[in-house]
Amino acid sequence: MIAKTYTDQMGREVTIASPPRRIVSLVPSQTEFLIDIGAPVVGRTKFCIHPKDQIKDIPIIGGTKNFRFDKIRELQPDLIIGNKEENYKWGIEKLEKEFPVWMSDIYTLEDSFEMMSELGQLCNLSARTKEIIQACQAATESVRGTKSGNVIYLIWKDPWMAAGKNTFIDHLLNHLGYENLINEERYPELTDEKISELNPDKILFSSEPFPFKEEHLLEASAFYPNAECTLVDGELHSWYGSRLRKWKS
Repeated sequence: MIAKTYTDQMGREVTIASPPRRIVSLVPSQTEFLIDIGAPVVGRTKFCIHPKDQIKDIPIIGGTKNFRFDKIRELQPDLIIGNKEENYKWGIEKLEKEFPVWMSDIYTLEDSFEMMSELGQLCNLSARTKEIIQACQAATESVRGTKSGNVIYLIWKDPWMAAGKNTFIDHLLNHLGYENLINEERYPELTDEKISELNPDKILFSSEPFPFKEEHLLEASAFYPNAECTLVDGELHSWYGSRLRKWKS
């Protein structure tokens, strides 16, 4: 096999055997994409749950922020794929001492399309990748500007945590036509008083990482009677791989 050097989305140079034959993926949305293009994924995290019919036989190497280094070594990957936000720095730094590690860094839809394109090229699976990217672009373009109102997008309870600026979720909310009322960066904690003060038109309750259900909407509606409380698909709003094809106008 020929060794090739690539530059990942964090600007790091990564030299790998091309194309890779044993990939460990540390990010759920990227695992789904890699399997969809036919890449040889031999390890995944416990949160990598799609595509359901194809992941069940792929070994689990821990979580996105607590890797089982012994299990990863057993799998002998020739490439590990991670993400700056979803994985922990110490773990990635330890892995890259032993294995080639390609990292994504995603804040926008364009970043996600770039990630898919680069991984498709790296895996020598560009034709299938191109089909998926085009489908993702068409699907997300079909919902551009279809929503309205100012919103708070909640990802956690006790304490409340919301998606703020400098996140992929914020970019997607704006793409859909919402105005995100959270001006702090990343995922700030919110009090009941703060939510009431912001007075959102809508509060979006994500199905992940906290598993919000209808009962939480009913509870919140009593506290925030002026807001429309809605349960939304967290995977659809935060996964930045081939799942983007599932958006519908």
